[in-house]
Amino acid sequence: MAVKQWVFRDVNQEQRLALAQALSISPITASILLARGVATEAQARHWLSPHQASLHDPFLLPDMERAVDRLHRAVATGESVCFYGDYDVDGMSATSLYLTFFNSLGGKVGHYIPHRLKEGYGLNEPAIRRLVRDGVRLLVTSDCGTTAHREVATANRLGLDVIITDHHQVDDRLPPALAVLNPCRSDSAYPFRGLCSGGLAYKVAAAYQAKYGMGELAVETMLDLVALSTVADVVPLQDENRFFVREGLAQITRGSRCGLRALKRVAGIERDCHTGTVAFRLAPRINAAGRLAHADVGVRLLTTESDAEAGELADQLERLNRERQKIEEETTADALAMVEDLDMPAALVVAARHWHVGVIGIVAARLVERYHRPAVVVAVNEQGVGKGSARSVPGFDLYQALSRCRDLLEGFGGHPCAAGLTIQEARLPEFQDRFAEIAAGWTGDRSPLPQLHVDAEVDLREIDQQLVLELSLLHPFGAGNPEPTLAVKNLSILNQRVVGNRHLKLTVRHGNSGPFDSIGFRMGPLADLGLSVERSVDLAFVPELNRWNGLDRIQLRIRDLKASQSL
Repeated sequence: MAVKQWVFRDVNQEQRLALAQALSISPITASILLARGVATEAQARHWLSPHQASLHDPFLLPDMERAVDRLHRAVATGESVCFYGDYDVDGMSATSLYLTFFNSLGGKVGHYIPHRLKEGYGLNEPAIRRLVRDGVRLLVTSDCGTTAHREVATANRLGLDVIITDHHQVDDRLPPALAVLNPCRSDSAYPFRGLCSGGLAYKVAAAYQAKYGMGELAVETMLDLVALSTVADVVPLQDENRFFVREGLAQITRGSRCGLRALKRVAGIERDCHTGTVAFRLAPRINAAGRLAHADVGVRLLTTESDAEAGELADQLERLNRERQKIEEETTADALAMVEDLDMPAALVVAARHWHVGVIGIVAARLVERYHRPAVVVAVNEQGVGKGSARSVPGFDLYQALSRCRDLLEGFGGHPCAAGLTIQEARLPEFQDRFAEIAAGWTGDRSPLPQLHVDAEVDLREIDQQLVLELSLLHPFGAGNPEPTLAVKNLSILNQRVVGNRHLKLTVRHGNSGPFDSIGFRMGPLADLGLSVERSVDLAFVPELNRWNGLDRIQLRIRDLKASQSL
């Protein structure tokens, strides 16, 4: 387990007490709310119970009215509309939402997802020309198009109107589309920039519904797709996204969509669904389609109304995901071996010709997790063209860093935390040096250790079932709203054992508190951590209820463990 630097969140004690009294909650829960920027009683009530009435007006997004008017004309006149999505979960879910909603209105709709290996990311001119030949007159993107200046110009010349819905970073110049719906636009009055493309598709459908009425389906019935997008794309679970994910997870749990019911079956999911269920069990299986085969499989799963077809597609995704896991393990091992040969620069860039482009994003994330520095993993084809995926650490803006390397790149795009790029193989050494130099300039005097943010230091006697239930009201947890992490110092270890796959189980006590069970997944024995039962420890943990033999008991899920400095 990597050594971590604990960072305790600082909160105003007067605000903490006032918030606890106003809401009749524990001071610990009040501390956690304050640490997330929730400072007033009204903000706290909204955070604890987000509701649809607080959603922002979709018409605050620039070009929204123009977009829904054009969509309505297409529906009313029977024009052929194509929803063109990216091959990840966000793109597939947004495309599926558009298809479902506008099909319910009687629209003449279809979709197109580019092949990751054969076509690459985003709009491409051959696909546009093919769609025009097939009679498409309106193209609506999902999760792509913000930087597609040449491709949109080609579409315009061919008489194809383009509406872009995307949330990637925006350059100074927008493409010449009929409408560009992007919350990152500098001229946007929309108060929240954290929407993913699934959220944007929901906003388009909601705006259409508000102005022109709905068909057979209300857009609210498709929040399962928005939740899937929002969690999988790791956008902040704040503001509107909290409502989307809460309601969407409830729909996924109920099994409202037959495709997701089938996917839950192959994934062995029987209990309530939460963000971890989506992030680690559902999303990887859907993503496997775009990584190794064709993302059309994912769209078909999310839009089918046939239980039989859903079952077949879910089984196919399960097989693809197992294959993806094997390829990912092999590529990760190769990348780790390359990194061991480096003099550990401030940022990692590794490349090879035999790597599968479908897994390089996951491998980049593995490198960041292990070495706590930005990482770029590049798969180079036989023509010497590299496709790269980049992942970052908190505070380092990948998009800006890649902008400073734009003269070395064939193209790039993405977000501050995740991005993609295209580069000629001959340019890789220069890019490797410059990217590491940029990262070194950003690092400066910062600690190279990964940080663990702790919401509050507590006494174990404060941890009871009422507190655990209060903390559960803060869900959904994820980016922008991490699980509440508490810390207690100078714990005594009463006993230890290792169970299952190297899971560390401890029984601990704090002063004269009662004993608490705790578990550290894959941490191994205390000795591997340089610790022993004879010495007191500091524990960072997430409190949770563990049901055993019909009874709920508090368990401390260990985030980190280290020797106490004070005796």
